[in-house]
This record gives sequence, structure tokens and C-alpha cells, in this order.
Amino acid sequence: MTKQPLPPSRNAAAVVTGAGSGIGRSFAYELARRGGVVICSDINEARAEQVAASIQALGSKAIPHRCDVGDAEEMAALSDEAEKLLGRPVTLVINNAGVGLGGPIGEVSLEDWHWCMNVNLWGVIHGCHFFAPKLRDLGYGGIINVASAAAFGAAPEMSTYNVTKAGVLALSETLAAELAGTGVNVTALCPTVVPTNIVNDGKLPEKRREFARAAMTRFALITADKVARQTLDTLDRGELYMLPQIDGRMAWRFKRLMPRLYTRIVGETYHLLAD
Repeated sequence: MTKQPLPPSRNAAAVVTGAGSGIGRSFAYELARRGGVVICSDINEARAEQVAASIQALGSKAIPHRCDVGDAEEMAALSDEAEKLLGRPVTLVINNAGVGLGGPIGEVSLEDWHWCMNVNLWGVIHGCHFFAPKLRDLGYGGIINVASAAAFGAAPEMSTYNVTKAGVLALSETLAAELAGTGVNVTALCPTVVPTNIVNDGKLPEKRREFARAAMTRFALITADKVARQTLDTLDRGELYMLPQIDGRMAWRFKRLMPRLYTRIVGETYHLLAD
């Protein structure tokens, strides 16, 4: 009898970008709990080292690694070094690193557009470009791309962020189609409000920054730890879409069923609140 492979989240040899805080940190901890070895990659080296040390203190193996996901050469180097650092081929990649950016179209500088696109979209592109072929050749594993409900939510004054996350969702859908039948699962995570550092680390107008902080405090319906656990379970089941909160699932269905009405309601609500 042929032995069935373990689900990809179990005993994984994993690379997690943006592992220094938020959902990325929760992914790293959860993978360690599931018996995995984790490269904790983050542009903030001190954060990466702190998370890796915490995992090591629990008796699991974790390796800190500084990497700017928007830099193709650094991501190429990470993909080349990962197997040596982990002691075996990479079986799971979580493209999580991201930043927040808000402001009306025409007021957000093109420099800030490039900054946000470089991290949120190009970072995921780089992760898929360099790691997907290795996983396909291995014939086993998984890729989780952290998108957002912003990919389909069309929230005003969040155009740059929305565009990057829509790109991540489209990339994930395409990658899932290309990797179908190869033994490599792909999941796109699309949360709404989750308590993370994205507001503090991002660039948002002050009024939107305060609103986002309040939303994370008052309206977050789920923790980053629970998101990580549920998303890894979703990957193990081979499911593409992971919308962990009911508000995100409702918005997803509403927009697909009645896109014109959805956009009208979002727009009119925005103008009502702005007045």
C-alpha cells in the first residue's frame, strides 16, 4: 500500500515572509506547533530574530532571515539558501509580507504607489516566481498568498492597497490552475480586520489611521492566531479561497451577485460619512 503524504502544514519545511509580526508571526508559531521547521523572514531583522528565538525556546527549530521581498535579488537568494538553512527542500511558502497605504486617487504620490506595489504585489510575485517551480518539481507542498478582502471590497481611499491585493488574488487563482494535479496546494487568504501592525507600519491619512486602529480594537472578529490555524487547515484541504470572517464572506457574495448595487452602496456610504 502506498503511504499517503502528510498534509502540507504538517512537519513542513517552511518559509514565511513578514514573519516578524501579525499574521506572519502567527503562521510561524503554528507551523512550529505542527512539527515544522520555519525560516522567519522579515525586512526588520530584529523582529525576525525575536520570533525565531521564541519558537526555539519552545523546542522547535526556526531560522531568522532578513529579506526585502520587493527586491528580486534578495528573494532569489532566499530561495537558493532556504534548503540549506532548513536541512531539506522547502515544502511550504507563505507570502505574507505587506504594508498599508491609503488616500484618495490623485493624492497618493506615485512614489508611494510604487512602494506599496513593490511590497504587497511584487513581493508575492517574487515568492511565487522563485519557489513555485521548486515545489512543482518536488511534487508536494503548498503556497499561501496573503491577499485581503480589499481585493474585492473596493473601499474608497484605499485604491493602492486594493489594487495590490486584487493582484495577489488573481495571481493565486492563476497559480492554483497551473499547479492543479501537481501535489502542490495553493490558498489565497482574504481577511477583513485582523489585529496586526499594518496600520503602524503603513502610510495612512491620520483620520483613516485612527479609524483603522479603532476597527482593529472594536470590530476584529478573529485573532491572527486563529486566522493562521484556519488558513493552514484550508490549505491542507486543498481549498483555494480562505475568507475567515463572516463580513468578508457576505461582501464577497453580495458583490458577485449584485456588483452594481454593491458599488453604489459603498460609494454612497463613503460620501455620507465624509460629509
